[in-house]
Amino acid sequence: MNKKHLPQKTCPVCQRPFSWRKKWEKNWDEVKYCSERCRRNKNT
Repeated sequence: MNKKHLPQKTCPVCQRPFSWRKKWEKNWDEVKYCSERCRRNKNT
């Protein structure tokens, strides 16, 4: 799969785009944050 054709989302915490990863294959619809750090800082 070509990397530029992967789905992307924008992280609500850091406002940066992030791409699909293999580890998110089964739950890509539920993924909201680009990293564990952003997930932990979602309220600040």
